[in-house]
Amino acid sequence: MIRWILNLSLRLRVVVVVAMAALLIAGLDLWRRTPMDVFPEFAPPRIEIQTEAPGLSPQQVETLVSAPIENALNGTPWLETIRSTSVPGLSSVVLFFQQGTDLLSARQLVQERLSRVSRLLPAVAHPPVMLAPISSTGRILMIGMTSARLSRMDLSALARWTVLPRLLAVPGVANVSIWGERPRQFQIQVDPQQLRAAGLTLDEVEQAGRLATRLANGGFLDTPNQRLVINHLPAVQTIQDLTSVPVKYVNGVPLLLGQVARLREGYPPPIGDAVINDTTGVLLVVEKQPWANTLETTRLLEEALAALKPALPDVEIDAHLFRPATFIEMSLNNLNRALLIGCVLVVIVLSFFLYNWRSALISALALPASLIVAGILLHYQGGTVNTMILAGLAIALGEVVDDAIIDVENIVRRLREHQASRSAFRVVLEASLEVRSAVVFGSMIVVLVLLPVFFLTGLAGTFFRPLAESYVLAILSSLLVALTLTPALALLLLPGSVERERVSPLVQRLRAAYEKWLQKSLEASQTVLLGLGGLFVISVLLLPFLKEEFLPRFREYDFLMHWVEKPSTSLQAMDRLVMRLSKELRSIPGVKHFAGHIGRAELGEETVATNFGELWISVDPSVDYQETMEKVEQAVAGYPGLYHDVLTFLRERIEEVLTGTSGSIVVRLYGPDLARLIEKAEQIRDTLRTIPHISDLAVEQIRMVPQINIRFRPDRGAAAGLTAGQVREAVATFLQGARVGQVYRDQTVIDVVVTGVPELRNNLEALQNLLLRTPAGGYLPLKAVADVSIEPSPNAITREGASRKIDISCNVRGGNLNRVAREVEQRVAALHYEPGYHPEVLGEFKAQQAARNRLLSLGLLSLVGVFLVLYTDFQSLHLSVLVLLGLPLALTGGVLGVLAGGGVLSLGSIIGFITVLGVAARNGIMLIAHYRHLQREEGMPFGRALIIRGASERLSPILMTALTTALALLPIALGGSRPGQEIEHPMALVILGGLLTSTVLNLFLLPLLYQRFGRPERGKG
Repeated sequence: MIRWILNLSLRLRVVVVVAMAALLIAGLDLWRRTPMDVFPEFAPPRIEIQTEAPGLSPQQVETLVSAPIENALNGTPWLETIRSTSVPGLSSVVLFFQQGTDLLSARQLVQERLSRVSRLLPAVAHPPVMLAPISSTGRILMIGMTSARLSRMDLSALARWTVLPRLLAVPGVANVSIWGERPRQFQIQVDPQQLRAAGLTLDEVEQAGRLATRLANGGFLDTPNQRLVINHLPAVQTIQDLTSVPVKYVNGVPLLLGQVARLREGYPPPIGDAVINDTTGVLLVVEKQPWANTLETTRLLEEALAALKPALPDVEIDAHLFRPATFIEMSLNNLNRALLIGCVLVVIVLSFFLYNWRSALISALALPASLIVAGILLHYQGGTVNTMILAGLAIALGEVVDDAIIDVENIVRRLREHQASRSAFRVVLEASLEVRSAVVFGSMIVVLVLLPVFFLTGLAGTFFRPLAESYVLAILSSLLVALTLTPALALLLLPGSVERERVSPLVQRLRAAYEKWLQKSLEASQTVLLGLGGLFVISVLLLPFLKEEFLPRFREYDFLMHWVEKPSTSLQAMDRLVMRLSKELRSIPGVKHFAGHIGRAELGEETVATNFGELWISVDPSVDYQETMEKVEQAVAGYPGLYHDVLTFLRERIEEVLTGTSGSIVVRLYGPDLARLIEKAEQIRDTLRTIPHISDLAVEQIRMVPQINIRFRPDRGAAAGLTAGQVREAVATFLQGARVGQVYRDQTVIDVVVTGVPELRNNLEALQNLLLRTPAGGYLPLKAVADVSIEPSPNAITREGASRKIDISCNVRGGNLNRVAREVEQRVAALHYEPGYHPEVLGEFKAQQAARNRLLSLGLLSLVGVFLVLYTDFQSLHLSVLVLLGLPLALTGGVLGVLAGGGVLSLGSIIGFITVLGVAARNGIMLIAHYRHLQREEGMPFGRALIIRGASERLSPILMTALTTALALLPIALGGSRPGQEIEHPMALVILGGLLTSTVLNLFLLPLLYQRFGRPERGKG
């Protein structure tokens, strides 16, 4: 098969070259049109269902809303787990599905079940709403709107009716939630005392408002020649128009709304707020769809805002409060620059070693050809081009030229030897076939060693599969290029251009020095073996001292802080705290923007109370990163008594995906009784407090907070002629308000609401004395028919897997994540738990453990596969074992690379070790295959001369492959943890260290082992 491909490529060499050129042009165009993002979609498919239930406490929301929805959705195909949060007046149920589940199919199945559960919910609950599908990174832009002249209601109207529809129309946008919104209402504020004096009922006031704003069908009028539509123009357009609306006629005299109620423009009790650069305003949070192109969607959003600017006079718009596209652009620029520098360094190495511009050109062309072919395959596979895919291509950068180097170097050498005696076609064909095992079997081994990465599950699999996929596709593309384009170009360009004396001076000097050192090492083989073995033992002994982490800290310039006050803290108090912190943070040099949202927004992603805030800052990339962050953390630490942390956005999203909460380690405690859960959680927190390196230790903000309970007394109600429903509706209208109509003005909608005067909401006594009208026409205070008291109640209830739970979370600073996590597990397990209560320890370390164990177990199977490939090529058991035995030495340099990177072993470092194994095995095949070729094809006897000659002739390709791979990764290794290179930097260091020792392995250890354990091969004769 390989002979046929090579033969055909050589015969159709012009066609092959032209076809590849056309493919490169088409590939470049496709690559430019491929969506770009910072990371692959790493969250499992999820669906969130929110249900508004005004007036219900968290316990009522849990029992009457969350639990029925959970029960109805349990058993949905491909469902993994259900989490729910119940807060006053709102239920949020989140469903997580198996990785790979088609999200649209899952949404359809959920919607079918939701349609059946709506009838089981209480009448006060609104219909459940399934939120739009949102990407794992979610937020794509945060837009602040402030004004020195316009009121918050005016800003809210512009945001709701002008900006929101335009942003939702941008392709890729899933949802836009508005924090700090104050929707305009026409409020009919009723005083029970005034109603009593006028002899009116609350229902009469509501009916008056309803009739004044009701729309009706006017019908039409037919004339002899045309039909005229009748339109009733609305009588109410302003709040003043409501003053003359009659409520009741007394002795023929109308009693007007303006006489019995206060008519005000206002807004409903706010559920959240927004602070933008030291002042309150309106904050629009734009979330993207999972399949959206972040860069393209951001560009379209910014164009939409620019087009809207003339329609927003006196409004300051800040669209740079949070802009992930900036980090993506920086990341892609850094990686593209590293790729470009790597390519230039590779070409320079090829020029020095091959010393022939034609040979260097043929080898160098393998770079763009292989990468573009891989890019075409990635494009048609779908998804986005992200830093992980670019990292895979960067790591493969040096190796994609290996196949071409091996082929070209051998072709040049054979052309020099047989230039006069044989046809160029035959020499090129046979020279290519001679190294086919190193090319084909080497590529197979690279694929095999990376195979475990494809079977990683969860977050690790989502992150690293794209890297492995792009790497393997680049290697396989380079194999295709080596079997087609490289020999075709060699036959077109090399015959007649190679001269025996034009051997690279660098290669000549290296060979002379290498032969001398190899001779000495063969003579002192025992000493060399002991030295290399000792180096391996030292590296193994160093492993326990390495720190471990799942993923590195991403060098983002957008940060968020969770800012949590005591439960039941008011919105006004949170506003004061956040604005004070905003001024402090913005005074730090380098902090450019500040935005904070408190509480929640309608159909927003946060299901929290008014004591919870998320604060966002962006830092100028030109300032000292570490120094600026230290100042930010010092400022945040100046607010004792609050729970706060400082996280980059991607770190927070990763931790949220792993556990549903932000924290490297999370102890999740399950149990039925909430008070006992809180008590036990605090005991666990106190137990963990003394563990070294633990920071940001906190118990989930679930507390018993004061709540006003109204217990209707049926006996008293019956005596007064009142029912529980009548009392509940009257109290709800006075305190919360009841919508009785809508006014349509200038393409906006304004609710008309009947509510109580503000004084009724000031204190408990006012509530207890709230006057209720009886059917007999009399009036009674609320306390006459109901007990009104303040009692403790939970501020929120969270559940997972149909069980109540509470989280104790913490981060690790300056220590080994796994060691700290193991101590946490031991201390948590040592505590006593009552029946029905049990803990789970979750977080990054669990994901790391699972990924590491899976890699190790599957890695053993990969080694078996590598052995079978070696045996297939060599048809020799002892030669296959020989190559395998030398591979551990290649890992020794990887350990040195980890130490050079700070001694932290991450999942990316482990992937680097796997990559080094593939490179080492590939070069080992090339050397052993050449030894056998010299014996079988050239009849050279087994002995030291064979060992030295074979190694010397393979010195150039081995050094070139090692150097091209190393230099391709050098920009990433030297660049440090720049944006986009946080995962790739430790991986590059491991590969560089591994290349150093694997080159020693191939140039010294393998010849030595072959001398000791190799066997004579039978030649042709």
